[in-house]
Amino acid sequence: MWRPLWSLLKIKIMWNKIKEYWKNAWIWVWGKTEIDEKAIEAAEELKRRLKNVKQELKDVGAAIKEVNNQLGDVGDAAAGQKRKGRKKNG
Repeated sequence: MWRPLWSLLKIKIMWNKIKEYWKNAWIWVWGKTEIDEKAIEAAEELKRRLKNVKQELKDVGAAIKEVNNQLGDVGDAAAGQKRKGRKKNG
């Protein structure tokens, strides 16, 4: 009589250990996944910001070029020359 009960108890204990192992393994996997997802999110955010900074630097470069073109006109105006204005087409 004791033999079958003892076997059932052993099976129950073993089953609980197996469940606990897989539960801990699953928690570990999800913990790793979260870190990886955060790293991927951070990389995507960095790429987006880098793209925006690159575009802004391009805009600043164009603005500096335009200012440089206008500086020559300031010197001409100080010398008393007329404004050149837009060139006429044809």
